[in-house]
Amino acid sequence: MTHDPRHQIVMLGASMFARRLTFGRTGNISVRDGEQILLTPTGASLGALDPDGLSIINVAGDHLGGPKPSKEGFLHAAVYRSRPSAGAVVHLHSTYSVAVSCLADLDPADALPPLTAYYVMRVGRLPLLPYHAPGDPSLRAVAEETARDHHAFLLANHGPVVAGTDLAAAADAVEELEETARLFLLLDGHKTRPLTPRQVNDLSPDRRGV
Repeated sequence: MTHDPRHQIVMLGASMFARRLTFGRTGNISVRDGEQILLTPTGASLGALDPDGLSIINVAGDHLGGPKPSKEGFLHAAVYRSRPSAGAVVHLHSTYSVAVSCLADLDPADALPPLTAYYVMRVGRLPLLPYHAPGDPSLRAVAEETARDHHAFLLANHGPVVAGTDLAAAADAVEELEETARLFLLLDGHKTRPLTPRQVNDLSPDRRGV
């Protein structure tokens, strides 16, 4: 596997697009590269990225080079500011996670139950942030505050944002989140048996990854 962060972004984008984790020109991926952040540009399909056509921003969200960054680049920058150990951030409009984000009466402190051990280890608690229009800069402060204690959160009526120590970890977590959202919807109307608080606490203390 290539260690070039530009090619890693392109490969992950193509894989996620092919597996319908993203579609059209939705979603964005970023990787911290030294003092800079490589980010997918605005209007780009994750299935057709160019390694030489990525945007470059800094942790303040300033555009440093390349094409115009995604209008949600400020979300990525907010996560990096709050989580210095984060090496990558993935934001998707994946179907099942978005479906959950549209449901009424979710717990805003934790939108999904701990259905599986891998969900607890890779995602942990999943705060639900109030609805903001895509690109609304007023989401910046909310995201930055939430990211201090959580490496994953769900945007209401929008989709998940997940950070990882590297791109592979971020991808693993966002895919686990999407699969758990799918399970949650499949189990709707059925009596479920989530992990108990003790079972959750017995899992690895570094389960949140970053």
